Amino acid sequence: MDTPDPTVPEQGEPSAGATQLGEHVDSGSPEQPTNRLRLIIAAAVAFMLLGTGAVWAGTATGGDPKPVVAVADASATPTPTPTPTAPELRPAPTLASVAGPLRTCSVADLAADSRLGEFQAQVVNAETGEILFDRGGSTASRAASVLKVLTSAAALSVLGPDYRATTTVVAGSEPGQVVLVGGGDLTLSSTPTGDESFYAGAAHLDALAEQTRAALGGTAITSVVLDSSYFGDPAWEPSWDRKEQTDGYMPPITALQVDGDRDNPYNSTSARSDDPVDRAGAAFAGELGGDASVSVGTAPAGASQLASVQSQPVSTLIQQSLIVSDNAVAEMLGRLVAVEGGTGNTFAAIQPAVLAGLAEYGIDTTGIRIIDGSGLSDNNAVPPAYLTKLFQKINASEGSLGVIFDGLPVAGGSSGSLSYSDRFSGSNADADGAVFAKTGWIDTGYTLSGIINAGDGSTLTFAVYALGDVGDNAKQAIDTITTGFFRCGNNLSNN
Repeated sequence: MDTPDPTVPEQGEPSAGATQLGEHVDSGSPEQPTNRLRLIIAAAVAFMLLGTGAVWAGTATGGDPKPVVAVADASATPTPTPTPTAPELRPAPTLASVAGPLRTCSVADLAADSRLGEFQAQVVNAETGEILFDRGGSTASRAASVLKVLTSAAALSVLGPDYRATTTVVAGSEPGQVVLVGGGDLTLSSTPTGDESFYAGAAHLDALAEQTRAALGGTAITSVVLDSSYFGDPAWEPSWDRKEQTDGYMPPITALQVDGDRDNPYNSTSARSDDPVDRAGAAFAGELGGDASVSVGTAPAGASQLASVQSQPVSTLIQQSLIVSDNAVAEMLGRLVAVEGGTGNTFAAIQPAVLAGLAEYGIDTTGIRIIDGSGLSDNNAVPPAYLTKLFQKINASEGSLGVIFDGLPVAGGSSGSLSYSDRFSGSNADADGAVFAKTGWIDTGYTLSGIINAGDGSTLTFAVYALGDVGDNAKQAIDTITTGFFRCGNNLSNN
């Protein structure tokens, strides 16, 4: 507290020169000067006490103090009333902003693993949408077989989960001639009915042949025409490596073929031929019996239908495509989306059709480039950020997207591309049963994207790309950082 300045009168102090109440002015009074002085002093003290008491009384009662009236000397100079000083306002305190949670679980050392090559990744809290970890998440890059998730989502949107591809037989332009018309079912099987091919539940050629013979009522079949015009050329995407065909991972894409054009219809990986249509025609002619000639052509307009069989529904085909990363089924779905979407029947028609199908989910598709349905091309490009958003909707089973979740490989599962002995093994087995994700592998990169039920109870969506000059051990590096995400959960730091 500052010490008051003694030269400044307090409020209520009388100013100099004022006549004091009770002062006697008769100079002829016999009183001695001493007594007169005492009287003046006493009156002054009484005046001051009376004024001060009135002020304090007014203050105590909350009312205005009543002024004390003094008889002023007309010759005195009045004391000016002090100008009241406004109290200095204290600034209002600034409200502190609410800080986000401090996350302390870092995977920075795992992200620096050289096995990851050109590393991109994003991790999102599936419930809140908050980005927990990001390394190049907005950059569109080749996603390898993870692209199959986009193809599947578009198929659910454009075709619907119950759509089935139909293979038909119609009457030809000549007596005894039949036309086998491919409807895009690459799973149609050459194995006998009851003997399941690699594609469980697929339609069988022998059933189609039996219907055809019955429809003709015993008329001999002399000619079989093969119509594969439902899909346009080329059958092989120019950016694909031909070893994918000879190594048994991809057939030429034709609307008419059997068993995904495998040499061995029971194996996932099996060499494919150069002419799937011819293989299918030979198998059908064999089921019809006799000695019919086989040629390639188109069905006559308005030809009567003799027989038909249908594929499994899209919901089943998606799961068959995702669990083991089957390229043939993914291309089948991509091409059917283009045909049914009205953009055409070639590889070039896939991008506009798939993007139109994905629009239903309300996620920005800027930067996405789609060359095929399977992800085999190096020229495909998808930002990791798109995948984390799409997997949020898959996790929530929006629309029919729960079909995709049901088809995802599971770390440590009994089947699928994450069940192999080199995936989520050793210390990474901590995440077994908690990672539901689509794998991807091409010569120039490895990828993994999906959903993590983290150790702390949170749910994460993620995408990891290891691109460039990477080896097979990139898979283990991806598994390791994904296990890191699992362990950190919502405490995952972006540092």
